[in-house]
Amino acid sequence: MNYIRIVAALVICFWAQPGITQQVLTKKEAIEIALENNYGIKLANNYVEIAKNNSSIYNSRMLPSITTNAGANYNLNDQEIEDQSGNIIKVKGAETKSYNASVNLNYTLFDGLGRKYNYKQLKETFNLSELQARETIENTYLQLFNIYFQIARLSENTQNLKETLEISKQRLQRARYQYEYGQATKLEMLNAEVDVNNDSILLLNAKQLLINTKRDLNIVLGGQQDINFEVETEVDFITLLTYDELLAMAKNENVVLNQIEKDILISEYNIRANRGDYLPTIGLTGSYGWNKSENPSTSFLAQFINNGLSAGINLSWNVFDGGNTKTRVANSKIALENQEILQQQEMETLENTLLNAYEEYQNKLFILSVQEQNVITNQNNFDRTQERYKLGQVTSIEFRQAQINLLRTRTSLNNAKYDAKLIELELLRISGQLLDIAF
Repeated sequence: MNYIRIVAALVICFWAQPGITQQVLTKKEAIEIALENNYGIKLANNYVEIAKNNSSIYNSRMLPSITTNAGANYNLNDQEIEDQSGNIIKVKGAETKSYNASVNLNYTLFDGLGRKYNYKQLKETFNLSELQARETIENTYLQLFNIYFQIARLSENTQNLKETLEISKQRLQRARYQYEYGQATKLEMLNAEVDVNNDSILLLNAKQLLINTKRDLNIVLGGQQDINFEVETEVDFITLLTYDELLAMAKNENVVLNQIEKDILISEYNIRANRGDYLPTIGLTGSYGWNKSENPSTSFLAQFINNGLSAGINLSWNVFDGGNTKTRVANSKIALENQEILQQQEMETLENTLLNAYEEYQNKLFILSVQEQNVITNQNNFDRTQERYKLGQVTSIEFRQAQINLLRTRTSLNNAKYDAKLIELELLRISGQLLDIAF
């Protein structure tokens, strides 16, 4: 028992030390920090930039290609020629020099509309990447607030445990005085001491759990915060729409449904792009060239210069490619059908998830109102029990039970409050309103 007393004294002294003033991290500030530093959001934004680059006109094959070429050649030969009259001419070290330069243009005038629909696919892929980034942000919001409200929950529970410990310490002091003056048994004093020790351990564990949870929040925030902060514990509930209104909004704004719609559109463009391979390709070519050669005395021409423009149109038509185009078109149709199946599945899942969350939210709000009344009732009961305990009209066991009942109802109230808020945020996410809410 002496060992227990020492441990209890150390714990009490530790928590009784003046704390460092902690800065309050508001919900709005937490969101701003996460949007700036969260690793998942950073990656999502980079993927959006990649998709944006890919959707550029420079990646569409719609622009012409222009190339330049230049070259020079030098030949040194011993030559011997004989003309028709039989005269023989010998040249030792005959030099031949030639130079060339050209600018060439190639442009596809028509490729069966493949480029057109490929370009549209790239545009929709960019839009899809933005929706994927939005989903990442929404999930980060939920993750952030799950931890943020857990910290708020633990903060309030820790405060309740501090108050409980303080009451237990007062009860222990009273029991010691009564024992010293022979008004109470040693058993009653020991029971009070055990309760102080138990309350100290509960407070110690709650403090450690609070610190650990703050570290978890720091990870979501991108590791930019010191854990020496407090959070807002006030919870404001918004006025939600009816279930039918939420469902109608979810069908238009839910990020997962919107992504599937983009996938369907991309699949439709893919079918049209593949069908374009059935049609011919018409291309335009053009070039400007310059050539010059300097010849030895054995050549008929001492020097030759040529420059000018050339242009042409070519047509190619892969009349039969062994069935490759037919296979691609058939597979792209199946891919479109799969997306439509996924859309139907997600719609049914969304309706079920939304209904479950909506009904659970209503239940949590009811439980919250009941718990608020329970706290008031238990607080009144504890106050009256405490007064009667001071007058010696109730036992220490009855007083302890009233104390525990008050602590439990306060904890239950905190749980109900934050559980209801988290379900509210889930409803906002499902209906596509989460990022529009001002925190």
